[in-house]
Formats: sequence, C-alpha cells, structure tokens
Amino acid sequence: MHISTDAIAASPVRLPFYRQLYFQVLLAITLGVLLGHFEPAFAETLKPLGDAFIKLVKMIIAPVIFLTIVTGIAGMTHLRAVGRVFTKAMIYFLFFSTLALVVGLVVANVVQPGAGMNIDPAGLDQTAVNGYVQKSHELTLVGFAMDIIPKTLLSPFVGDNILQVLFVAVLFGIALASVGEKGKPILTFLEGLTAPVFKLVHMLMKAAPIGAFGAIAFTIGKYGLGSLVNLAWLVGAFYLTSLLFVAVILGTVARLCGFSVFKLARYLKAELLLVLGTSSSESALPSLMEKMEKAGCSKSVVGLVVPTGYSFNLDGTNIYMTLAALFIAQATNTDLTLGHQIALLLVAMLSSKGAAGVTGAGFITLAATLAVVPEVPVAGMALILGVDRFMSECRSLTNFIGNAVATVVVSRWEGALDQEKLAQALGREGEALPAVIAEG
Repeated sequence: MHISTDAIAASPVRLPFYRQLYFQVLLAITLGVLLGHFEPAFAETLKPLGDAFIKLVKMIIAPVIFLTIVTGIAGMTHLRAVGRVFTKAMIYFLFFSTLALVVGLVVANVVQPGAGMNIDPAGLDQTAVNGYVQKSHELTLVGFAMDIIPKTLLSPFVGDNILQVLFVAVLFGIALASVGEKGKPILTFLEGLTAPVFKLVHMLMKAAPIGAFGAIAFTIGKYGLGSLVNLAWLVGAFYLTSLLFVAVILGTVARLCGFSVFKLARYLKAELLLVLGTSSSESALPSLMEKMEKAGCSKSVVGLVVPTGYSFNLDGTNIYMTLAALFIAQATNTDLTLGHQIALLLVAMLSSKGAAGVTGAGFITLAATLAVVPEVPVAGMALILGVDRFMSECRSLTNFIGNAVATVVVSRWEGALDQEKLAQALGREGEALPAVIAEG
C-alpha cells in the first residue's frame, strides 16, 4: 500500500479528541441509543442513514481488495509464497472456527439458557423466519463452490461477493508476476492507483458517525431495550462467551505471538466502534487492511488473510450458531444426545463456510444448519428473531477481532511481520494518524 512513504515516515499528528473518529462514532452511538429509546417512531425512519453508509463502504471494498492483493502478490519474489500463505491461513481458520463452534456447544450445555421455557414448537409462528430458511438453501457446498467463480472477469466489481473479488485478484496477481518485466508498467500503475483509492476510503470514513447514528437509532427504536429482557439469559451468555473467547483463547494466541489482544483492540478502537454501530464488520474492512499493514504486517499477507478471513474465519458467528441451536432445543424440550450434538457440530462446520457473501449470514447459516439436523425444530428460530439484531453486534465484533489477530499470527508465522512497527502501533496512545491523512 503506497499511500506516501515520506508522509508515513513522518512524525504522527495528534488530533484533538473531538476530531478523532473513535470519539465521533462513540458520541453518535450514544445519541442514537437515546433517540431510539425516547423517540422510537422517529428513530426507525433513520434506517436509511446506516444502510447508505454501509453501501458506501461496500462500494470501495472491491477495489481495495483487488489492489492490495494484486500489488502484494506481484511484488513477491517467489509465487510459491502465495500458496504457502493461503495454506497457513486456512489451517488457522479451520482450527479456530471449529474451536469457536465447540465453545458455543460447551457453554450451551453448561449454562442451559433455554431450560425451563417449555415452548411448544407447534405453537410458534414460522412465517417470520421463512425468508431465512429459503435463503439457507443457497448454502450448499456445490452452490458455494460455483459461487466463487464469477461470470466474467469484471463482474465481481459490480457485485458484493468478496470471494469472487479475491479469486480474480489472486489469479491476476499471479499472472502479473509471471510476465516479469512486461508487467512492470501495469504494477506501477496499480501501485499509484492505490493512493487515491485509500484517500477515498478516508473521505468515506468521515461519514461513519452518521451511519452509526442511524443504524443504532433504528435498532433501538424498532426493537427497544425492553425486548432484551425475556431473552437476556441467552444474549448475556453469548456476549460473555464471545468476550471470554477473545480474552482467553485469542488472548493466549496473541501472547504466544508476542503481542496483546487488548492493545490490538485499542489500536483498532475506531473500527470496533464503527462495527458496533453498524452491526457490520464489512464497514471497517478497508480500514482494517490499511491499519494491519501499518502495524507491520506484510501487504501480501494482509491482502490474502483479511478478505479470506471475512469468509472463513467467523468466530463470533460460529459461537452464536451452536449456542443458539442448543438454546432452541432446550426451550422446546428437544432432547439431543451426544451423537446429535456432534452431528450438529459437523453440519455447522460446513454450513458456516458456505455463508460467505450471504447477507445476514449468522441467522441464515443457523437456518441452514437446523434444516439438516431435523431433531431441532426450525420454527424455534422465531424465539430468537427479536433479539438477533442485538446479537449481531457481538458476532461482528468477535469476527472482526478474530481476523485482526489472524492477520498478525499468519504474518509472524510466515516471517513477514515487522515487530518494531507492531510494537510502535500497539504501544501508541490515542489515535495518531500520518500527516497526509490527518490533513484530509
């Protein structure tokens, strides 16, 4: 990412707290919650603000991923490194995604959040969840595999499928590296194009507080804080489990790799607040890629790990899936043997990978999983539909932190991590930006 070597090398500029993105987003979220609580009718009408901001970010995601991956791969001295990085990333993703499913399963058995509700599945209205069940049919492995391959070389840039952009970018990057000197002018052009594209990202991020305000106001206005009361045990168990997963499991991994997950979270505080406000980890994807490179991770590793992780490393979604599935079983007095739970785990492992690029992946993937495990009534999803919006924030936050940790770990594993840059980034107090960005 060549934003400006001279500017990045320059001493950082400390902005007043009220001009820092994380403060503005935090203030917007607070105001949005208050408005949603006291003026719910008006707050519901603000939904387009959040939707518009997410669309703005999605507009720039494809070029950011394409430029980062192509320039990163084309700059590699050995193409075998591409396959090596991808393999290491997938091993990491598979292990920790499965571990997240197991953690959700264990917590559900220990806490028993749905016990004692005694809900009759026949009395539930499944109309509200039918749309999710229909979308879950998209998550077949064959359909998922075919969905990776775009219709044309340019079609990924007019859609919203991250995997297709990743697929085209990797192929183009390998092709560009393979032609040698003939490809130098194109590589130089793409590296030059990176600067205005990331300048555009910073311009769009200025609208983040407005998007977060509209999204959180709509959520509180439509569902109300009171809707959490009846299912507070499930929501609380999910939030606590996700927090422990990040602090204990990811924290241990980070410690073994020589950094603190809490300092990493502080470094990414503006992005985390944006994810919290919009309930979408995609809203902070461009910023995450840029910040991880500034923290010392190799551009080629960032370009491969972050977009792939957004599809395959969904720790928060996986915890939610097994926890919610067992909650429904407990609430409807459905007895699940150990064999049933293992089958549920195996199905969830496959369906969670098929959720890549599907809007509302958490709830849709849950529908896909329950459809294959007939012991748990799909109609039971109606029980959690009302609070799913509140749980989506936690899913997105956990997914986001999991991908940030994965990027550092794979970079270190690959020997492509600048430890000094990482220490400087994570040890920095406040949000200090390079002069070229602070001026913009």
